[in-house]
Amino acid sequence: MHLRGVVLPDGEPRDLWVVNGRVRTQPVPNAQTVVDGGFLVPGLVDAHCHVGLGPQGGVELPEAVEQALTDRAAGTLLIRDCGSPIDTTPLQERLDLPRIIRSGRHIARPKRYLPHIGVEVESDLATAVAEQAAYGDGWVKLVGDWIDRGEGDLAPLWTDEELAQAIKVAHAAGAKVTAHVFGEDALPGLINAGIDCIEHGTGLTGDTISLMAERGTALVPTLINIETFPGIADKAGKYPKYANHMRDLHARVSTTVASAIEAGVPVYAGTDAGGGIQHGRIVDEIVALHGVGMSALDAIGAASWGAREWLGFPSLTEGAAADIVVYDEDPRENLEVLRTPRMIMLRGRIH
Repeated sequence: MHLRGVVLPDGEPRDLWVVNGRVRTQPVPNAQTVVDGGFLVPGLVDAHCHVGLGPQGGVELPEAVEQALTDRAAGTLLIRDCGSPIDTTPLQERLDLPRIIRSGRHIARPKRYLPHIGVEVESDLATAVAEQAAYGDGWVKLVGDWIDRGEGDLAPLWTDEELAQAIKVAHAAGAKVTAHVFGEDALPGLINAGIDCIEHGTGLTGDTISLMAERGTALVPTLINIETFPGIADKAGKYPKYANHMRDLHARVSTTVASAIEAGVPVYAGTDAGGGIQHGRIVDEIVALHGVGMSALDAIGAASWGAREWLGFPSLTEGAAADIVVYDEDPRENLEVLRTPRMIMLRGRIH
């Protein structure tokens, strides 16, 4: 097949060919032209998604398939699944579903996370991390903080020593580590231990932002999920300190993420779909990133070419997978264009 259009991010008109699901940059004789005009964007990426998770916990595989199809319809062709209570490896065998990079299951302490989702560890975090590194696809997901009912507020789950040992084990196994973190207190230990990414990061301060920028630690802020914080606080009447903390984190999240962007922290788009957030909302997250100060081009890149490079997937270069979303208008001029793709091509197949 042959496609002609303006290719992002460089913005230049180009011709691309697709052979056996791969991009070719040199002419291919007798190719059928399937796109002539428009804007070609490397397949979108949801860098924080939970395929296989529903409001009540794990779902059956047919429902997980529907979740993935919903994401595909929005142009999401690559998913970093940040923890799922079910084994979604069968979905990876299907050529019609987005590529899924699995992080295994969340690792938490008993009664310090949502029930029936992760693995619970009393001690020996490093062993649990080694197990999930072997089970996943190069990522491990920790729960960095959660409400401590004794303290009545967010608190870290792990000591600095536990984190340093566990992250060292993961890196030795060739895996990267990310962590759910809402509050402030867990961040220094995680970042200093060498964690690769922070999810949410609403408790970031000037010091921890500087530390992340210095170390190259990525941030996936899941802005559309942070909009649920006031509702969480409203249901936490028994824990007023926690409720007030969640409201404060929500109130300053725009400033927090804007400061991280300005400091040079690598920021990528993730929706936290699964559970309380519907699948297929990657464009909402792109718009939200633009709303906190990221340029339109960079916001698209945070959910496309930039995120693909971060996760080890090239964009529209010679030999890359033909994962392409085509739009009639320039999304750099109007991000709402991203809601109406003309064509979605995954692995060289048109959907």
